[in-house]
Amino acid sequence: MPPVPTLDDVYRFLLTPRWLALHVVVLLVIPAFVLLGQWQFGRFEERSTSSDQITGNLHAAPVTVETLTSPGGTVSTQDKYRTVTAKGTYDAGAQLLVRRRVQDKMVGFYVLTPLVTANGTGVLVNRGWVKAGSTADALPEVPAPSSGEVTVTGRLRPAETEETSGIRDRAGLPAGQVLLINTEAIGRRLPYGLLGGYVELTGQSPKAAAAPAPVPTPDVGEGGGLNLAYGVQWWLFIGVAIGGWALLIRREAADLRAAAAAAAKPGEPPTPTEPAGPGEPRGKPSASDESADLRA
Repeated sequence: MPPVPTLDDVYRFLLTPRWLALHVVVLLVIPAFVLLGQWQFGRFEERSTSSDQITGNLHAAPVTVETLTSPGGTVSTQDKYRTVTAKGTYDAGAQLLVRRRVQDKMVGFYVLTPLVTANGTGVLVNRGWVKAGSTADALPEVPAPSSGEVTVTGRLRPAETEETSGIRDRAGLPAGQVLLINTEAIGRRLPYGLLGGYVELTGQSPKAAAAPAPVPTPDVGEGGGLNLAYGVQWWLFIGVAIGGWALLIRREAADLRAAAAAAAKPGEPPTPTEPAGPGEPRGKPSASDESADLRA
């Protein structure tokens, strides 16, 4: 009887090239899944913090825009979407249209009008959205800004750049049109200084007779809830990888043990035969032979 295989014999397949490659894959996948999960958890924390901050800014009491930004300055991340007020007169001659802005699933323009305050500085006000014209070259219908002094209320936004907006700026646009609400670039065209950032209009006193469609309130979302779910998912994949690896090893070892046990099982004994007499063939006599003997 062949010897029964030992544990070392059964699991020796783990050192074969095919299995060594599998070990390497698993050992690379596990830390990759750990890092991906950590990255998603980091994004969850960032978005949750940002969501809480934006929600707080949207519900905070209004402050004058000059308290949060200055001429040539910038708007900090902590002040994004903070409710601000400004008092002054619209400079209708310096009004701009911001191209390629989507609202209600339609492409149109933002209407950007500087508001000149009593101290001679200006602040860009996004008065709202208008639908694009019937053709690419047709100008949209834009309600004129209010004349006289007005007080505007809105959400403070940082100036846009290619890096922050994902919009690529380019030259050669029609007169009075821009792609980015870039305070620094727009301010070069004006005879007065501009406050950093811009105001997204939510209210005006006195009210305008006609106005563009207001820009919707930002969607705060779930505060990174999807990132949290993805992080948990990546870490669950670690358990799946380890469990699948162990299952494959156990299945291979079981197959090898079964094959070894089958090889070690003794064969069936041969069928016994009756001893033959002298001059007779070996083996059991056939029925025809027995009949012949009886006739004799």
